[in-house]
Amino acid sequence: MPAEWVWTGVAAYVVVALAAALLSRPGRSEDMSAYFLGGRRMGGFVSAMSYSATTYSAFMMIGLAGLTYAGGVGALGFELLYLCGVTLVLVFGPRFWRVGKRFGYITPSEMIGHRYGSRSAGATTALASCIFLVPYAAVQLAGVGYLLSGMTGAAISFTQGTLLAMALAIVFAMVAGLRSVAWTDSLQSVLMILGATLVVIVVIWQFGGLGAFFDGLAEQPGAMSVPGEGYFSFSTFLALTLPWVFFSISNPQVSQRLFTPGSMKDLRRMLLGFLIFGFVYTFVSVFWGFAARLHFPDLESSDMATPTLLGSDLVPTPLALIVMIGTLAACVSTIDSIMLTLSSTLSRDVYAAVRPQSSERGQLRLGKAALPVIAGLAYWFAHLELDLVAVLSVSASAGLLVLVPPTVGAFFWRRGTAAGVIVSVVVAGGLVFALEATGTLFLGQGSGVWGLLVSVVLFVGVSLLTAPPRDRAEEFIAASRRGRRETADDDAALAAQR
Repeated sequence: MPAEWVWTGVAAYVVVALAAALLSRPGRSEDMSAYFLGGRRMGGFVSAMSYSATTYSAFMMIGLAGLTYAGGVGALGFELLYLCGVTLVLVFGPRFWRVGKRFGYITPSEMIGHRYGSRSAGATTALASCIFLVPYAAVQLAGVGYLLSGMTGAAISFTQGTLLAMALAIVFAMVAGLRSVAWTDSLQSVLMILGATLVVIVVIWQFGGLGAFFDGLAEQPGAMSVPGEGYFSFSTFLALTLPWVFFSISNPQVSQRLFTPGSMKDLRRMLLGFLIFGFVYTFVSVFWGFAARLHFPDLESSDMATPTLLGSDLVPTPLALIVMIGTLAACVSTIDSIMLTLSSTLSRDVYAAVRPQSSERGQLRLGKAALPVIAGLAYWFAHLELDLVAVLSVSASAGLLVLVPPTVGAFFWRRGTAAGVIVSVVVAGGLVFALEATGTLFLGQGSGVWGLLVSVVLFVGVSLLTAPPRDRAEEFIAASRRGRRETADDDAALAAQR
């Protein structure tokens, strides 16, 4: 596809998205809650679309399509298990929302620090989040670079694509914090799902219909079986799946969104909308990978499946541009969400732990100043140009699995302690980092398997050897289990305020 067409589509997207971001501004955001959580007043539809755009990023249309191209139908099972894991939000979502409202949490790390009575515990989980989320943000930048370069036959370079994504993420995050990100997310999510679905319909029609499409797949060795050609061995499948099952509570840029809905009703709408969106988008992305496998069987990199398909004659140019914009938007959405989460975490949980006397306004200034720094780190990491977007995404999320035991324990185990949190996160996180850095598969299993196992053992073991904050645990757990009548009263009060 000519680069001029792509730049025209990007320009149109920037104008519309920037207008949506500017219109979302209710005024200056003077406190952390307003800037990083949208004032805890996000409606159900906007929350659902923002949650979807944050979660489904370069991983889907580039990563999952690439996994399907490389490993066949096993990629579908892998992603459907992620959707099953999202049901964890049905358990933890209301609890996050209730304690966030009751105690005024801005970040999940702040919640951990308060629950275990230790700012050091919160700072430890905050630093772990930074270490593993920056590579995940870099994956999104790389996704845009691959997308624009692949569609234009390298007329737009990988560097230009990553610079564009970084600049857009910074602008959208700086305009009005979460409100601008959430409103642009809503626009982007609609583009993502409609454009990608239309293209799947067009491509299948070009192959001669659904029957002919599946007949072609049946002739592909290993495309419709597991492990197929051997890519999805049990160990590989487990290593890829485990981080995704716990993604909704381990990844702070996602769990932080559970603090944002205006009411319990909005939270329920958010979760239902996300599940519907995710189910449709999963099948769309898998069909993309299969279509590329049928039409371009000899690609050097499976991550080029979507860009190559979009740049081909199979997809009409207007539709290809819509999907390109939707995929670009998904990547940018995840980047700016990660930037907001990490900047709020650094200012609220690390800086405030070092300087307890710091004001909220000072923390907000530091958080805003951190945004371009985080983006710059992600840009540097993206230019390592490592292979296979989906695998990199999972590797980054594998490190965040060490946060699962402290998070689950916060709501369900009164005996958990700050020492258990700190030791488990530091040791298990260091183990994951070492295994990933050296490419080691201990006993044939991925780093996330060992990270989660070691984290559970250390969190439980050290907690049993140290004294828990019993009063704080009772207060926190009681707040997370408020009755339905109290929740209904909260919803009615918030509706009256609106």
